[in-house]
Amino acid sequence: MTPEAAHEFFRRLAERTPEPRTELEYASPYQLLVAVVLSAQATDKSVNQASRSLFAVAPTPQAMFALGEEGLADHIKTIGLFRSKAKHVIELSRLLIERHAGEVPDERAALEALPGVGRKTANVVLNTIFRQPVMAVDTHIFRLSNRTGLAPGKNVTEVEDALMKTVPTTYLLDAHHWLILHGRYVCTAKRPHCPTCCVYDLCGNPDKTD
Repeated sequence: MTPEAAHEFFRRLAERTPEPRTELEYASPYQLLVAVVLSAQATDKSVNQASRSLFAVAPTPQAMFALGEEGLADHIKTIGLFRSKAKHVIELSRLLIERHAGEVPDERAALEALPGVGRKTANVVLNTIFRQPVMAVDTHIFRLSNRTGLAPGKNVTEVEDALMKTVPTTYLLDAHHWLILHGRYVCTAKRPHCPTCCVYDLCGNPDKTD
């Protein structure tokens, strides 16, 4: 996609959703971090349903660690991989207390040193909480970037690198959220809603639906 087309691509997404936000529910940086860890291979809706009761009793790293792995597992048992996620969340809570005085760090290396936190999760936190111009590539963004020709890549790292070069600086801070929302509700995996797509004419996919 040419720089001119990419600029128009994001201009239209921004016009449609001026203030994009994550659909995960949270009231603090810590709660967002936990929610993103829980969202791996799970929907935001299922995470929100579980996290409401969880954060009511364990809103902080200290409270979460006191809740314990079994107590946490009981709150998130409706989410896939809940036992491994419970183990990760308890351990990352402990490390936040020991290494960061219970605060979520604003550096990638420190975030990725926490259990259950990979590059994508770190990027979500860095972008959403600390407003750093980074790109978290999930399945929606990976699919959309390749399908439209916006930023093709064979893996998430290639797509992330391509997006960082392609997304206009003006739109970079919110690009992550615009792309996720567009991939989740318009450029869907099985039946993309091309007739209602605001960037239909900019898309390089030769198999657009009618």
